[in-house]
Amino acid sequence: MAVVKLTTENFEQEVLKAEQPVLVDFYADWCGPCQMMGPVVEEVAGEVSNAKVCKINIDEQMTIAQKYGVMTIPTFAVFKNGELTKKEIGALPKAVLKGMLD
Repeated sequence: MAVVKLTTENFEQEVLKAEQPVLVDFYADWCGPCQMMGPVVEEVAGEVSNAKVCKINIDEQMTIAQKYGVMTIPTFAVFKNGELTKKEIGALPKAVLKGMLD
């Protein structure tokens, strides 16, 4: 499944109302570790069938980043049934990202 780009307009539908777990990558274009994680996030999206993988640019969608307490990027968050259930900060191995969805 392709990575879904999130905005304030589609966040509720794509994340909070999703029927499956959602991994959200909070990133910025200028962030080196975020750029490094981009291909890893794409790989995870291609390998998981039981979850949705999304990205949200914190510079463009500041209100959502603030709402979920994102102070450092990259931040990876998992939402299940509309609730934030897990949050990890920093560049992570692919296995850890996939493990967050379990």
